[in-house]
Amino acid sequence: MKAAGAILAVAVALAIQTTLARFLVRGSVAVDLVLVAVVYVALTAGPVTGMLTGTFAGLVQDALSSGVIGIGGLAKTIVGFLAGIIGTQFIVAQPLPRFVVFFSATVLHAVIFMGLYVLLDVRHFGTPYAAAFGQAVGNAVVGVVAFQLVELLPGAMERRRASRTRLRR
Repeated sequence: MKAAGAILAVAVALAIQTTLARFLVRGSVAVDLVLVAVVYVALTAGPVTGMLTGTFAGLVQDALSSGVIGIGGLAKTIVGFLAGIIGTQFIVAQPLPRFVVFFSATVLHAVIFMGLYVLLDVRHFGTPYAAAFGQAVGNAVVGVVAFQLVELLPGAMERRRASRTRLRR
């Protein structure tokens, strides 16, 4: 069941990312919904599921882009595993700790991703500090909002059913 949910989360994130890409970039703030999905799955399901989700998501995203296949997969694999470890070792149930995890995961992903490209001498990025910071903030905000929505939706459905039942009596 965890695998189906992880695959569904990545598929939805990829679909939204590819269709709405022009709306997800505002100045130096860009959002990587696939990375947000990987970190979300890792925090909720643990390090192994986070690692496997990161591998799958990164390789699919690499295959859809024009870069080197495997670099994004490796970066997302490491980030998914570490986010899963953090989710199991620390209490990450409030918005601020979740923000910190999403922010840190995005920075780590950028360091690994860009570092591998520079190490392999495929591409040079210059000084992408503003872009990396903007993406980290964007991913953290989207991740925290997604967590809040997912936690509120089941309760909202139950409250709606309960109010309908009370109105019928």
